[in-house]
Amino acid sequence: MAPDRPTLPPVRLPSDAELARDALAAPLLVRAVRLARWAGPETRVGAGGELVDEQLPAAAEVLGLADDEDGEAYASEAWRVAVDTGLVDVEDPEEAEAGDAEEAGEGEGGTAAPGENLKLLTGGSPQDVLAIWLEALEAVFADAAAPYFDDLDAIVGADGEIDFEALDWDPEGEAEFLERVLGNLYLLTVSEGGAGDGPVPLPALAASVVVPDDMGEPTDDVLEQVSDAMMRLDEQFRILEPVGFVEYRPVDEALMVEEGEAADEPVPSVDEEDVSRYGLVRLTPLGLYGIRARMLEAGLGAPAVGDLADKGADVLLDGIASYPQDAARAETVGWLAGRDGAAAARELLAAARGSDPGAPVRRLHAQQALSLVGPEAEPAVREVLDDPELGGLARVWLAERGAADVPAPPESMIYWLAVDTIAAHLDADGDLEELQDLIEGLTGRHGGFFEAVWRVDHPATADVLDAMGRLHRDKPTAKEARKAAFKARSRP
Repeated sequence: MAPDRPTLPPVRLPSDAELARDALAAPLLVRAVRLARWAGPETRVGAGGELVDEQLPAAAEVLGLADDEDGEAYASEAWRVAVDTGLVDVEDPEEAEAGDAEEAGEGEGGTAAPGENLKLLTGGSPQDVLAIWLEALEAVFADAAAPYFDDLDAIVGADGEIDFEALDWDPEGEAEFLERVLGNLYLLTVSEGGAGDGPVPLPALAASVVVPDDMGEPTDDVLEQVSDAMMRLDEQFRILEPVGFVEYRPVDEALMVEEGEAADEPVPSVDEEDVSRYGLVRLTPLGLYGIRARMLEAGLGAPAVGDLADKGADVLLDGIASYPQDAARAETVGWLAGRDGAAAARELLAAARGSDPGAPVRRLHAQQALSLVGPEAEPAVREVLDDPELGGLARVWLAERGAADVPAPPESMIYWLAVDTIAAHLDADGDLEELQDLIEGLTGRHGGFFEAVWRVDHPATADVLDAMGRLHRDKPTAKEARKAAFKARSRP
């Protein structure tokens, strides 16, 4: 097997310009921008830079939320994001009080004004916009990982610091829980055969971080933990949605009414089989971008399609070795774009050489990449017809295009290519049935196959024959393969 493969599949992201447009349209950022433009000498803030209570009605009115019962809460949230992202500059209250008393507004705290980042957000590059959005995400993530409490005085000590023991809250543990959930949601979204663009049911997401991998039927205690996790995530995704991070369908409120407990209003009838009533969440393209940015900052490998477009063919072939088929093709198409076909073909063929463990997969991907190059690749392909490692795939490429004057391969090259091809498919962890069909097709077409193959001078010969012995569905043939593998290992 080829070493050092990334653990995450590559993500496909829109362009920075498209992501920046999505960021500018995120409801929370829209509100933050409006409040930043509204901020001025008369805007009063508290010691932590928050709007004082007397300012909240005016802020809610600026946002068109004066009649919304949660309007002031939305205004407060948007203001905090504006401050945290530099859309608003807040003057230190102590500095304000030390200055002119009338200008500082004696005892009312500091003042605020539009910040430098407001200009960047409206007139900067897409990368500037995304950098500010990531700061907004960081602020919202902190809010999502924080607990909700009604009585602030009960958990604030005499020194003004939060008493975490009284709160029964582990900040690091809560942040780690949310990080794990988002990591799993990212993996479910980008994995081949995963959710893709579709939503993920909240119970499945909660179970992914609660239920042990080796557990069969979950116990009642574990199911209760899953239910508790769902309720935590329901609140957290409600907080993350306005910044454009997720699209979220909340848990049906009818589920929150305990059995036998009277609801304040009649509970609508619901379909017990409708999984959507338990909550559905989908990462937006911005959400994928945001999680990937956090992973990269943490030093994790989180590839994206397009990362290899400006790299050499050696980096391309090594990089896509672990990519799903569709992602590998998309990365290759991007790499070929704008390159001269003949030069690209020569670079791919040169990078495909080697006897290291990853070489068979490189050659497989080089062959697939060459299939995307037009007839201008033919001179480069013909140059390697006599190469013992590349001559076989060169003949395949030419034959698939109906090229004339393709020399017949020597027998040694046929068997070497057979070993190399099977080794590549074994390393790629592809479809088992397809691999079995490949193995049985090769042995069926060539009489005396195993007598010839065990002599092939290829680093993977013995391993390939072992695999053929395990995978061939005809028992006598499988036994013959195992004998050939023993001969290959015993060869001087």
